[in-house]
Amino acid sequence: MILRKTIFFILILLISAAGSVTAQDKLIIARVKYSGGGDWYNDPAAIPNLLDFINRETGIPVATTEKKVALTDEKLFSYPILFLTGHGRIRFNEIEVKRLREFLNYGGFLYADDDYGMDKYFHAVMKKVLPKAKFIELPFSHPIYHIHFDFPGGPPKIHEHDGGPARAYGLFLNGRMVVYYTFDTNISDGWVATHNDPPKIREEAFKMGANIMLWNLMN
Repeated sequence: MILRKTIFFILILLISAAGSVTAQDKLIIARVKYSGGGDWYNDPAAIPNLLDFINRETGIPVATTEKKVALTDEKLFSYPILFLTGHGRIRFNEIEVKRLREFLNYGGFLYADDDYGMDKYFHAVMKKVLPKAKFIELPFSHPIYHIHFDFPGGPPKIHEHDGGPARAYGLFLNGRMVVYYTFDTNISDGWVATHNDPPKIREEAFKMGANIMLWNLMN
C-alpha cells in the first residue's frame, strides 16, 4: 500500500502535467462519521477549502468536495486519507473498531484534529483500535513539518483552547505513522472563515494541512 501511494503521487503529477485528469485520478479526503454526539460534521467547508488550497499551491489534482464515510461503509477502503474532528464524545462499536484497525493495517491514514473537547474520547477509542500502540509526540524535525512548507517549530497554533502550546502526536504500526493527531491547535478551524482568524493564521493552517496530506501520499 505504501508503494502504491507513492506511485499514485507520481502518477497524479504526470497526469496533471498532461492535462488529462479524471475524477478517479483526484485526491479525495473522506470525513469520518461517528456516533456519540461529538458533531463530526462541524465546519463543513473545511476540507473543500483545504483541497482548493492544495490544488492551487501544489498543482496536485484534488476533488472539489470531501466524502463522508462511516467506518462500516463498503467504500471505506477506497479512500487513502480519513479526517476526523469534533467537540466531544466519540463512540465506535466493535465492528467500527475492527474496520478502522483493518483500514490502518492495510495502509490507510487518519488525520484527527481536536476541535476542543474530544481529546479523552479520541484516546479511548484509539486504545481499542490499536491497543499496543502509544501516542508519540512528534519531534519538530519530523518530515511532516518540512515536506512542502517549512514549520521549524512544529504544528502552528491556530486557536487558544487549553492555554498550552500546539501539540501533535503519531500512532505507529511497524514504524509507519498511521494516525496524526493535533491537540490544542485546531488546525482545521483555520480552514474556514467563520472563526475570524487573521489571514496569516489561516495561511499557516492551510499550509500545515497541505503538509499532512502530501506527507501521507509520499509514505
